[in-house]
Amino acid sequence: MNSAAAPAFRTVALIGKYQSREIAESLLSLAAFLSQRGVEVLVEETTAEAVGAAGFAVASYETIGTRAELAVILGGDGTMLNAARRLAEFEVPLVGINQGRLGFMTDIALDSMIESVTALLEGRFVREQRFLLNAEVLRDGKPAFQMLALNDVVVNKGEIGRMIELEVKVDGELIHVLRADGLIVSTPTGSTAYALSANGPILHPSVPGIAIVPLCPHALSNRPITVSDNSTIEIALVPPHEARVHFDGQTRFEARAGDVVRATRSSHGITLLHPPGYSYFAMLREKLHWSSTPRH
Repeated sequence: MNSAAAPAFRTVALIGKYQSREIAESLLSLAAFLSQRGVEVLVEETTAEAVGAAGFAVASYETIGTRAELAVILGGDGTMLNAARRLAEFEVPLVGINQGRLGFMTDIALDSMIESVTALLEGRFVREQRFLLNAEVLRDGKPAFQMLALNDVVVNKGEIGRMIELEVKVDGELIHVLRADGLIVSTPTGSTAYALSANGPILHPSVPGIAIVPLCPHALSNRPITVSDNSTIEIALVPPHEARVHFDGQTRFEARAGDVVRATRSSHGITLLHPPGYSYFAMLREKLHWSSTPRH
């Protein structure tokens, strides 16, 4: 390989959805392709254990964060969410390859994987920044739990069959005392996830805002609101109500009456790389079936 054909990324990490035969085959195929192109391949250790990665270097998320110039995620948006939180502090660009239907973040189809990765190696890609939320649960004023979220932080009633009561503040100012099934605090990335099903607004990834979306509010006048991404959002559980706090739908914490969930924009963000021709609005049209052919 001459210097003119040197790949744009010299060390690439592969992270895959576990217990998926199709992903295992695709991941190993991609690893072999990258190796043939002169790229050093790192396979995330849990992924390697699940798919078998003989002949390729096995690496922890920490090693990937310090050594990889690009991380390719094979799976779905859930796999991407987990990897994004783990790698956010290292600022490694991420690429998503979806095993089934195209995702909102994993937008490369398996059948075009090699073609798209070739474009990336040749330096042909669209770069997109996404921010995360830093969320913590305060108990008696002290941190009891902390987690990053790329999509959303959800406070809900858990398994109880009645509404909960939440005192919601932005930058210390009361918005409302909400009686509802819960509340979603969403990034623009998460605005097309759970928040969308709760009639929240779709926020373009470039919008510096955080959406606050009530879940089945008792008062129909309680509406979603978007605030600045510089805001500090606090959700206090009004006694005797308890709640369950979910972070990206993958981690949860049992909150007690009086606890406060605080969400702010994290200092960490992620960079998503998309193949040439990527369009956020085209993705929305496909995923949400906008402008589909009328049925007669």
